[in-house]
Amino acid sequence: VQLQASGGGLVQAGDSLRLSCASSGLTFSSYTMGWFRQAPGKERESVAAITWDGGSTYYADSVKGRVTISRDNAKNTVYLQMNSLKPEDTAVYYCAASGRPLVTPRPNLYNYWGQGTQVTVSS
Repeated sequence: VQLQASGGGLVQAGDSLRLSCASSGLTFSSYTMGWFRQAPGKERESVAAITWDGGSTYYADSVKGRVTISRDNAKNTVYLQMNSLKPEDTAVYYCAASGRPLVTPRPNLYNYWGQGTQVTVSS
């Protein structure tokens, strides 16, 4: 199983980024997908999650209203559109796949993880 995250970069506060996570080796449409992030010296935290059919989503309070998670099962890809970025959004962003049918922010309920993509927001 491979989850390949991409789309990170260095942006200024207020800018937007769209992260992508392409999967292979798993039945993508059967998995709940999540995005997590980890800043230096901090624990990994959930950003957003989406059920296999896109029918249910979860957003962390810190990103609610600025971030949209979506998926394209035909392309085996999940996206994270981030708008109005803030310096505190700076982190390595990871995508993950969970075999559970419901969205969850708990990292221990995700079975597979990607390698991460760095997002840096300058003030």
